[in-house]
Amino acid sequence: MSHCSFVLLFHNLCYTRIKMQTEALPEARTSWPTWAEFLRRRGLENLAAWALEAADPLTMLCAQALYLGGPLLRPAFSNGQIDALASLLEDHSEALAFVAFLRAVVPVPAREEMSS
Repeated sequence: MSHCSFVLLFHNLCYTRIKMQTEALPEARTSWPTWAEFLRRRGLENLAAWALEAADPLTMLCAQALYLGGPLLRPAFSNGQIDALASLLEDHSEALAFVAFLRAVVPVPAREEMSS
């Protein structure tokens, strides 16, 4: 394989990956409000934000573990949820965008506040 054809093959592979990621972004971000509400109701939003920022070198490994453990997680989570979380962990800029989203979302009122 010549150098030119290798560069062209590599460029096409990277372009395809980038194009697939950008096309999937709006669909993946639809889960964010649900995740934020889940974390906020349990008081874990700050811990999750900190973990996403601090564990950056490990997030790729966590994403691969989600893909590998997907069949075991299927009873509790849908395929879309597992894939969305794994793709979030694979992309550092998306993880930071979710952290910003998590910190910017208005807190969910407690049940006592809602009833009064």
